[in-house]
Amino acid sequence: MVRLPLSPAEVERGQRLGALLRRARGERSMLDVALAAHVSPETLRKIETGRVATPAFPTIAAIADVLGLSLDAVWAEISRPEPAALAPAGAGRPARERLAS
Repeated sequence: MVRLPLSPAEVERGQRLGALLRRARGERSMLDVALAAHVSPETLRKIETGRVATPAFPTIAAIADVLGLSLDAVWAEISRPEPAALAPAGAGRPARERLAS
């Protein structure tokens, strides 16, 4: 199976997800959280560090449940819009205006 490269937006979402999970885990050990969620500690480590930017939904649901996070809160955190400074030039203007400039 060949995996396509991740887009910058997917990488950014993965990093936000990892940061959210690290914050929610707090002082709990990675091992305790991983075992409670029935995932390997290595999987949790990769998600928290952003190395797995697009983990499977059941994996995230299990980790969120163990950490007491609602899936709505997880989605709200990882799907927030890209900051304007990082958006491509002309992203907010109609195509006709971008072509004219």
